[in-house]
Amino acid sequence: MKILSVRTLKGPNLYSYRPVLQVRLDLGGYESIASNAFGDFVDKLLAWLPGLAEHQCSYGLPGGFVMRLREGTYGAHIFEHIVLELQTLAGCDIRFGKARWSGEKAIYNVVVGYQSESLARAAAQTALDILLAAYGAQEQNPAADLPNLIARLRAMKDADRLGPSTQAIYDAACQRNIPVTRIGSEDLLLLGYGCKQRKVWATVTNKTGLLASDLAGDKHLTKQVLADAGLPVPEGMVVTAPSEAANALAYLDRPVAIKPVNANQGKGVTLDVRSYAAAERAFAIAREYDERVIVEEFISGRQYRLCVVNGKLVAAAERLPAYVTGDGVSTVEQLIDTVNADPRRGDGHEKSLTKIRMDAVAMVVLAKQGLNGQSVPLADKTVVIRENANLSTGGTAVDVTDIVHPETGRMIERAAGVLGLDVAGIDVVTPDITRSLRQVGAIIEVNAAPGIRMHHYPSAGKPRDVAGQIVESLFPDGDQGRIPVIAITGTNGKTTVTRMIGHIWQQAGYKVGMTTTDGIYIDGQCVMDGDTTGSASARLILSDSNVQVAVLETARGGILRGGLAFDRCDVGIITNITEDHLGQDGIEDMDDLAYAKALVLETVKSEGYALVNADDARAGTLAARARGEIVYFSTAEDNILVRRHLGIGGTAFFVKDGIVYAATGNQAQAIIKAEEIPATLGGIALHNLQNAIIAAAACYSLKLPLESIRQGLSGFAENPGRLNIIRLDDFRICVDYGHNPAGYQAIIDTSRRLGAKRLVGVIAAPGDRRDDVIMNNGRIAGKGFDMIYIKEDQDLRGRLPGETAGLLRAGVIEAGFPENKIHLVLSETDAVRTALENAQPDDLIIVFYEKYHVVMEAIEDYRQAWRDDSARPDFSGQWQLPEQQAVGACSALSK
Repeated sequence: MKILSVRTLKGPNLYSYRPVLQVRLDLGGYESIASNAFGDFVDKLLAWLPGLAEHQCSYGLPGGFVMRLREGTYGAHIFEHIVLELQTLAGCDIRFGKARWSGEKAIYNVVVGYQSESLARAAAQTALDILLAAYGAQEQNPAADLPNLIARLRAMKDADRLGPSTQAIYDAACQRNIPVTRIGSEDLLLLGYGCKQRKVWATVTNKTGLLASDLAGDKHLTKQVLADAGLPVPEGMVVTAPSEAANALAYLDRPVAIKPVNANQGKGVTLDVRSYAAAERAFAIAREYDERVIVEEFISGRQYRLCVVNGKLVAAAERLPAYVTGDGVSTVEQLIDTVNADPRRGDGHEKSLTKIRMDAVAMVVLAKQGLNGQSVPLADKTVVIRENANLSTGGTAVDVTDIVHPETGRMIERAAGVLGLDVAGIDVVTPDITRSLRQVGAIIEVNAAPGIRMHHYPSAGKPRDVAGQIVESLFPDGDQGRIPVIAITGTNGKTTVTRMIGHIWQQAGYKVGMTTTDGIYIDGQCVMDGDTTGSASARLILSDSNVQVAVLETARGGILRGGLAFDRCDVGIITNITEDHLGQDGIEDMDDLAYAKALVLETVKSEGYALVNADDARAGTLAARARGEIVYFSTAEDNILVRRHLGIGGTAFFVKDGIVYAATGNQAQAIIKAEEIPATLGGIALHNLQNAIIAAAACYSLKLPLESIRQGLSGFAENPGRLNIIRLDDFRICVDYGHNPAGYQAIIDTSRRLGAKRLVGVIAAPGDRRDDVIMNNGRIAGKGFDMIYIKEDQDLRGRLPGETAGLLRAGVIEAGFPENKIHLVLSETDAVRTALENAQPDDLIIVFYEKYHVVMEAIEDYRQAWRDDSARPDFSGQWQLPEQQAVGACSALSK
């Protein structure tokens, strides 16, 4: 038994709309061993992981999984529940899991939800070890060290956790249905899509200026700016030596506070310094964080944090320094341990409160009270551990927002504005927050990235939704930060539809981001080439701040291997469902293929549009899975599904008398004549007519002006690699990406209407398709062409040289095609050259390519040679490969 692979599906996927971990598990010889047929297997497992007794499983009640174990269940299912239980023990509330056979012997896909990817991956490996130990397949029992294992898993979860301020903003955005993406493992969030996006790092937003942030980081300079604006700040100076700190104390002639110029979270701060020796000690502490140290007058009173967002005071809290209360028995250190045992307290910012630390600063504060860590305070005596009241040093907070003096509120708002901060945490010391700060107290410092957990989780008083205010400042008036997202999937036509839709929007003046099988395009420029139809490519588009409209070709492989990059789309499209990719990634038949692709329709938002092909046999099934408004499209004017849909007031797009129409109920509007769409070759390329109808439907549904749709479709002439027709000498070449039976048939049907004397096919098929699908390609070619050259893709995809060609040849012959008109030329370049050399007048040579540039280079070489020599180059006979090689390879495998 072993794990073959682990994959994370971070967006909506076939199993869940939430992130899942997919483990490909090989059970090996344990595949058929039931849990109740293996000695004390069940008892051992429950002894090691008693929490499994609470799992409900398919029975839907606690103990359901144990019932399944006693009845007899199998390895993949047990593995799933162990992974779930380990995550639960590590502090994650995860209950979703599935175990499904992959279609291969003993290999299963086990899928579980997760919160922390690193934790879930480690839990999967640990689950395997525990399962093997329960089967007795290994001597070492990992369950014996389970407490340490769980501690390590919990540490992984904590390391992955967002900080409390960032988590609050994440949650606030989700409540507003604003898409949120965490970037890397830091507290950096991307809110929204494309040009509507905003970035947030803790509480620093992309509206926070660099100058304002740097200014707030220099406490002395901040005070100068505030003082120049007439705001109350303590008098002080910057020093760089212990003696200067003592001299500053003498100059000010009053108690002082000593702190680093640039630090946060109360680090290095000492308050109420009264002697030269204390000043020098405080300087040494502050010097650990910055070479420059501030010595300023100590303002006595209570400590407050006031939070300003977008120019408005939104929260205020009194901050209480860390303290313990004596019981007459326990030492200070023991009292601190008792306080730290509060489940609300954690290390750093992981929980609503932070544990109190005994360090050099704490020792100084205790010394002022005549105490140390081993002292035993009297009962009910309050012992202060910190003089500053930061939550990060163990302090607590009480909400006082409603009692802040109005003038103080205005002064605080003005302070944030003077510094240029959109989000600011302003620290104030005053004996009474209900009195104006102008009368008593001062602004101590300003924070450009203030922690907000004190406002969300005060120890007393009303919680304040500061995160919600920050999100509102970035996305006012209910804006969800979304741009139009159009997702296109299906078997054939995806790339052309994507290009058509992108072209229409771009001609209408929008900056379009597209993912296609030949690259990623932003505003018409290719930023990455290659097959870019997976979730990573779509995320690139959605995270680009220039993109106003996202048009995403979404392939089957991308859906299965990565899920979707978006949570919801405005328009979801399935062009068609035809034979392809069967036998891959668990897709065994057409129903499986339709199920996978229907995920795009399931993610259409409620006010969006699901475009379904009414000519497809599975239209009804797909529509049943769809969300949003269902819009049918058809190339036939009398499609019964369209007529019924219109009869109930629905919307559909179809062709009648050579004109594309949009109709709702009994109202129809002409969009464009088919002959005015260049991609249809005057209306004869019916598959491109269907593609144009889909593009028109998508744009029309999103209220793009009708004239923009007409102009876009009539001006769409560049479609590289799709039905490209080139004239050479006295014959023509058609270059197309057709690689499955339906693609072959569409191009052959169109080519027959072009009036060629002969149709010559240069054909191939991807090697990872099933034998019957490859042979079906051959059958269609055999029925459609007059001469055939069989080549192979450079990437054989696991097959032997000549094997795929042999299967194609067998299919061609099965269709009754003459064997003497079949030529095997396995190299793509050589096959194209041979077909060109042997072309006859009025031939139409159709090349189904693997590498578009390879075919175009071969054509250009022929063109140049013909022009230079005024005669065709002699390529005949040079590129032939003995048919026996391909036929033999196919025959050998069939045995």
